[in-house]
Amino acid sequence: MDALTTAAASGLQSRMDALDMLANNLANSSTSGFKADREFYGTYLAPELANEANPIVGESPVIQRHWTDFAQSTLVNTGSPTDLALSGSGFFSVNGPKGPLYTRNGNFHISPQGVLVTAEGYPVRLAGNPQTLQLQSATPIQVSSDGQIYQDGAPLGQLELTDFKDPSQLTKASAAYFENPKQDANGNPTPDAAGAVPATNVQVNQGKLESSNAAPTEAAARMITLLRHFEMLQHAIKLGAEMNQHAVQEVARVGS
Repeated sequence: MDALTTAAASGLQSRMDALDMLANNLANSSTSGFKADREFYGTYLAPELANEANPIVGESPVIQRHWTDFAQSTLVNTGSPTDLALSGSGFFSVNGPKGPLYTRNGNFHISPQGVLVTAEGYPVRLAGNPQTLQLQSATPIQVSSDGQIYQDGAPLGQLELTDFKDPSQLTKASAAYFENPKQDANGNPTPDAAGAVPATNVQVNQGKLESSNAAPTEAAARMITLLRHFEMLQHAIKLGAEMNQHAVQEVARVGS
């Protein structure tokens, strides 16, 4: 495959990856606490093609890595006492199927067993121990700005609010959930790759939810731009094929 077609094909692949991310952002634009994914582009030079005579041949655009935009989004009033939103840096901690998960989505509710859980049924964790909140009656709960929970005036515990020294190390477990990986960016084993610490610069807001920071208008505009890139790259591949065909025909004509 010639250099033009190789570069164009790689460009198509990188833009397909970007389209997948944009589609996921768009699908979660109404998911509370969702954090949008972004892409970081670079170039890849195939080692077998690198040489002083032709140093550019083999360079192809690729998405070097995905990264998550943890920027704070707007808080929306819901009036529900079990809806909680965070202002500042930090996450709610919940018990996922395979261990602790972290989320900014505070769309909680009370299970039939009296446990505060997420929409997926994951129990919300309390600080200082792995226990979860067990309610004693059907009366509404009160949550203070530091995460202390009260019911009928009695304290029930404090929400486990977690921050990370390096949140870029977190990996997405699903739409609005993150997990702390078991190895750092270099692949070295560690039980706490992202550096979990108790959240201090954070405030709990009861009766509110944090909206998604994936703007649908931005994603739609970006998708239109990517589709135009697709058209140009497809044209480049077609042009490269026509040039190759013409070259073959010229060689055949000269040799006859």
